[in-house]
Amino acid sequence: MSTAAEQHLPLHEWSAAALVAAFSCRALSPVEVALSALSHMEQWEPHIRASYLLRPELTLAHARASEARWANRNPLSALDGVPVTLKDNIATEGDPTPMGTLATDGLPAPTDSPVAARLREAGCVLLCKTTMPDYGMLSSGVSSFHPLARNPWDTRKTPGGSSAGAAAAAAAGYGPLHVGTDIGGSLRLPASWCGIFSLKPSLGRIPIDPPYTGRAAGPMTRSVGDAALMMRALSWPDGRDSMSLPFAAIDWGNWDTPLSLLQGVRIGLLLDAGCGLPVDTEVQSAVLRAAHLLESAGAIVTPMQPFFTREMLDGMDHAWRMRSHLDLAALPETRRMQVLPYIRAWADSAAGMGGTDVFRAIAQFHATRVATVAACNAFDYVISPTAPCVAFDAELPSPTNDPLRPLEHIAFTVPFNMSEQPAASINCGYTHAGLPIGLQIAGRRFDDLGVLQLSRAFERLRGAQRPWPVPPG
Repeated sequence: MSTAAEQHLPLHEWSAAALVAAFSCRALSPVEVALSALSHMEQWEPHIRASYLLRPELTLAHARASEARWANRNPLSALDGVPVTLKDNIATEGDPTPMGTLATDGLPAPTDSPVAARLREAGCVLLCKTTMPDYGMLSSGVSSFHPLARNPWDTRKTPGGSSAGAAAAAAAGYGPLHVGTDIGGSLRLPASWCGIFSLKPSLGRIPIDPPYTGRAAGPMTRSVGDAALMMRALSWPDGRDSMSLPFAAIDWGNWDTPLSLLQGVRIGLLLDAGCGLPVDTEVQSAVLRAAHLLESAGAIVTPMQPFFTREMLDGMDHAWRMRSHLDLAALPETRRMQVLPYIRAWADSAAGMGGTDVFRAIAQFHATRVATVAACNAFDYVISPTAPCVAFDAELPSPTNDPLRPLEHIAFTVPFNMSEQPAASINCGYTHAGLPIGLQIAGRRFDDLGVLQLSRAFERLRGAQRPWPVPPG
């Protein structure tokens, strides 16, 4: 959307690029934008409960500091003064990091995490942290610490998770920039269910602390362009991440390429994940329409056979259960009992696993990596549903509501965590009930820019979207 068109929107709905352009010519102040966002959040928060550590006075103090830098023609970056939110588990100096659960100690973080540090150095204005489920172990907004997060498109539904509040905040218009994290789909699943864009980058592209196999931080925005702008600030190496990639001179400004990019591009179409929940009819229809749009613009779209297996999904599930079982067992009993019963039941189901079982379970992480890379080698990109289903009831911890079948909805997303490939989710349609449907776009390892470029091409092809939701009443 052009800056001229955005001038007819309230300030909290402007893109990051439009805001910075207005700041640079003194047509707009970061303080005005922060006030608009805070006022809008006040209308939404009773209904979706997306925020944590909402501190308006601190937000306005940061906005005034940015205003002064722009007045002196000395901005810190191309993001100076732009509002941003950070997921609860992204540590900010001096603040508690509860990770969505009552079981943590509530001590203040000694320093900013890499993501928070890069955005603070860029001059972004922190609106708030955003809510998440206990330890990020659910694809919903159910939490023992935070109020129940809800989906702005239908507040009876979940925004997804574990980046629940971030996705809800983006869809509701809490400013343009949001950051979440993802180890099995926690950026892309809520992006799908809230109709926004998100990029899970190549492992190590955005440093994260603490690092963990498959875990990534990434942007959550309403547009591809805003995500690309964030990548300029977020994709710098940081020694705290042992898997941080070395600096790469990626031209993040080259995200908006012409549709001629699609000529001859080889795209695999994956409609069967190989296991997990069956794909809803409306989801499959929307993804097929997306494939036809890409094909009509010159891409070569080829159906793929499934490569992910029940053994792989169950192995990763059981390894994570054992990890969580050991983590919870190390807590004092009074704190352990404060964790959601669903998560305790899931984790404690691993209590009887022996060493051989655990080894075989952990081996499935690598098996998944090998199978995913091999299946994708014939293509430049792979498209699929982000999730087999759309947003489910807000009160449910997972689509199955079964702690012994908790990951049946992540079979399209989790392989790309383990293969370290970049993968995005972008809206590709709506159900008859008006719920968003996400298209996953995965690229080759390290081709984060290519995924942004293909996402932008599809963003153009899909045409006008439905208006963003407005606060009830």
